[in-house]
Amino acid sequence: MFLTISTTGTPERPATDLGFLLHKHPDKAQAFSTSYGRAHVLYPEAGELRCTAALLLEVDAVTLVRRGKGKGRGGAPDAALAQYVNDRPYAASSLLAVALSSVFSSAMRGVCTARPERAAEPLPLRVEVPALPARGGPELVRRLFEPLGWRAGVEPVALDAEFPEWGDSRYVRLVLESETLTLAEALRHLYVLLPVLDDAKHYWVAADEVDKLLRAGEGWLPGHPEQKLITSRYLSRRWSLTRQAMERLELVRLAESDDSEVEELDNAVEADAETEERPTPLAVHRRQAILTELHAAGAARVLDLGCGQGQLVQELLKDTRFTEIVGLDVSVRALTIASRRLKLDRLGERQASRVKLWQGSLAYTDRRLKGYDAAVLSEVIEHLDLPRLPALEYAVFGSARPRTVLVTTPNVEYNVRWESLPAGHVRHGDHRFEWTREEFRTWAAAVAERHGYQVGFRPVGPDDPEVGPPTQMAVFSRTVTEKDAKAA
Repeated sequence: MFLTISTTGTPERPATDLGFLLHKHPDKAQAFSTSYGRAHVLYPEAGELRCTAALLLEVDAVTLVRRGKGKGRGGAPDAALAQYVNDRPYAASSLLAVALSSVFSSAMRGVCTARPERAAEPLPLRVEVPALPARGGPELVRRLFEPLGWRAGVEPVALDAEFPEWGDSRYVRLVLESETLTLAEALRHLYVLLPVLDDAKHYWVAADEVDKLLRAGEGWLPGHPEQKLITSRYLSRRWSLTRQAMERLELVRLAESDDSEVEELDNAVEADAETEERPTPLAVHRRQAILTELHAAGAARVLDLGCGQGQLVQELLKDTRFTEIVGLDVSVRALTIASRRLKLDRLGERQASRVKLWQGSLAYTDRRLKGYDAAVLSEVIEHLDLPRLPALEYAVFGSARPRTVLVTTPNVEYNVRWESLPAGHVRHGDHRFEWTREEFRTWAAAVAERHGYQVGFRPVGPDDPEVGPPTQMAVFSRTVTEKDAKAA
C-alpha cells in the first residue's frame, strides 16, 4: 500500500516544515513495525518550494491470515487460496488507516511543538492514493471527500488495460487537493474514509470503535451529508454500535448548533415591542431567573448540564457563593469555546479551582455528576427527540440526583406574540418539540413523582396574561436524606 502527502511553500515558510508537522525528518528513511507488517516513511522530494512524504506499508500476508482476518470479504474465504491471495497488501484499506494513526499519531492530533503555528493553519495539500477500493464508485468518493473541502480527482482503474471493453474494476486512483484544511484534519479524514470506501475492516469491530470514530470525526462528521453511511460502514454495519454512534453524533450536532441564532431571535422578538429602551434579551432573563432560584436553594456546588459555549458558567463564576461549577457538554468544540470565553488559562489558581469543564453525554449515567447541590438544564430538553428524554431523565434525576434541578424550555403558546416567527415554526431549527404550559407541567410532574422530587413552576420573561411567558421553568427539589449526606 502506498500514499503520499505533498505541500508547497516559500523560502520564508518552506515546504519542508511538513517534516516537523509529521514528526519525521525529510533526510531520513524510517521504518516502523505494525501488527500486520512494516511501515516505511520516506521523502521522494524535500525542498523549500515542494515537499512530499510517502507512507509505504508492507503487509505480511501470513501474519494477516494467522490473526484470522486474511479471508475474503465477510470473513469467509471463497477458497483456501483466498486467505493468501487478496488485495490486502496492495490497496488502501483499514490496514493503511491504522498505519496512518500509528506512524503519524502526533500529527493527527495537531501536536507540533516545533511549529505550533503551522500545525494550526491550513496548508496547500495534495494527497495521492494509487489504489483505493471504492465500493460505490467514483461518485461516492466525491460525495465523501468534497463536502470536507477537498477537490477530488477520481480515476477508475480498468479491470484489464488490454481489454477496456471489460469495464472498470472497483478500484480508483485518488488525488485530493485542498488549501483550506490543516494537516491534522486531512489525516483524520483519511483515517475514517479509507476503510469506509473499502468497506471491509481487517479487525473485529468492538465498542471502542465508536469512540475512535467520534474522536477522528470531531468537527466534520456530525454535519457530513453522508454521516449515516460513513458511520455504518466504519463500524462494519454492526447495528447496535451504529445506533449508539448516531445518537452521540446527533447530540454533538445539536450542541454545536449556533447558540447565537437563538439569542438573535430572542433579541429580535423582544425588539418588536414598542419601547424606547432596548429590551433585555430573553437569554439574560433566563440566566437571571436561574441565578435567583439557585440562591433560593442555597446551592454552592452547581452542574450546568448541556453548558454549550459557557454563557451560564461565566455568570455563575462571577458569584462567589458558588464554590464549585461544572459545565458538562457532549461537544468538545463547544467546551473549547467555553474555555476561551472563561479565559481558563488566565484565571488565578483560586478562581480556576472553582470551575471544571467536562465532556459527557446526558444520554448515559455519569458517576462524576453525583453529590452536587443543583443541576441546570437550560434550553436543553427541546433539542432531544422525545424517545431520548427517558434516558436523560434517569441520568439526571435517577442517577445524579442533585438536591435541586432547574429545567427551562420554550413556551410554544407565546410564539404567536412574535411577529418575526412564522406561524407553525419552532424557535430554532434544532428544536425537536416545543411544549405548551400544560404539556411541560404534565411531564415535569411525572418526572418528580417517579424520582421523589417536588416541582414548582416559574415564568421567565414577560408573563402575558393570555399565553404566558416566553420561557417556562420547572424547579425540582427533594429532601436530602441521611443516606444522601453520607454518600456526598
